[in-house]
Amino acid sequence: MANDQRPTTDDQTAEAFYSGALPRIRRYMIVLAPPLAITVWAVFGWEAGLGFVIGCAVGYVNFHWLKKGVEALADRVTRTGQRASGRGLVARFLLRYFLIALAAYVIFRISMASLYGLLAGLFLPVAAILCEAVYEVYVAFRRGL
Repeated sequence: MANDQRPTTDDQTAEAFYSGALPRIRRYMIVLAPPLAITVWAVFGWEAGLGFVIGCAVGYVNFHWLKKGVEALADRVTRTGQRASGRGLVARFLLRYFLIALAAYVIFRISMASLYGLLAGLFLPVAAILCEAVYEVYVAFRRGL
């Protein structure tokens, strides 16, 4: 007697829901950035607001690049069955943070308020991931996923 390991409808529903997390996180970032930028601009001034907008843009692009890098690495490992070279991955990782440091330095030379805004804006992906986590907990309790 063989043990049948076919996925159930509930498993398929849960898989479909959780596989949509990354697109939802991107949408959360797009939805959160404008009202947060307006709030930072109104409360802390235009310099901090501009830095925040730049930080949000850098955070969004960094999230996108990280996602693409992980997808490429996973595709290469699953397609070839071999370990991927870590050299290119490390180079792209360091390039991302070098660009962030360069932007921070340029903004630091212009205004400290802009630097604080930039650093706050870099946390946009964290806020979006937090929104996704809250949503997933809500759905898990509501639908029983």
